[in-house]
Amino acid sequence: MAGSAVVKHVPQRTCIVCRQIRGKRELVRIVYTDRLEVDLSGKRPGRGAYLCRQQACWEGALAKGRLEHALRAKMTLTDKHTIEDYARTMTG
Repeated sequence: MAGSAVVKHVPQRTCIVCRQIRGKRELVRIVYTDRLEVDLSGKRPGRGAYLCRQQACWEGALAKGRLEHALRAKMTLTDKHTIEDYARTMTG
C-alpha cells in the first residue's frame, strides 16, 4: 500500500488514583525493588505503578495508601519523602 501511514501502537497505562487511562509516556512510573524510586525512563526492573502528573493524584497516592497497595510493599519514611520531594518539583 503506497502512501499509507504506519500507525504505531502506543502503550496504555492507568493512573492508580484517578483511574484515567493514558499513554505510558504521559504518566510517571514509581518502581519498587528494595526501595521506592521515581522511574523516569520507565524501564527499571521491579514492580511499578503509574501516576498522572496532577498534584491531586500524587497526594492521593500517599494519603490513601494506594501506592503501597499497588506496589505490594510497605513504604518507609525515606520512600515517602522521596515521592513527596518529586511531587513538589513536578509541574503539571
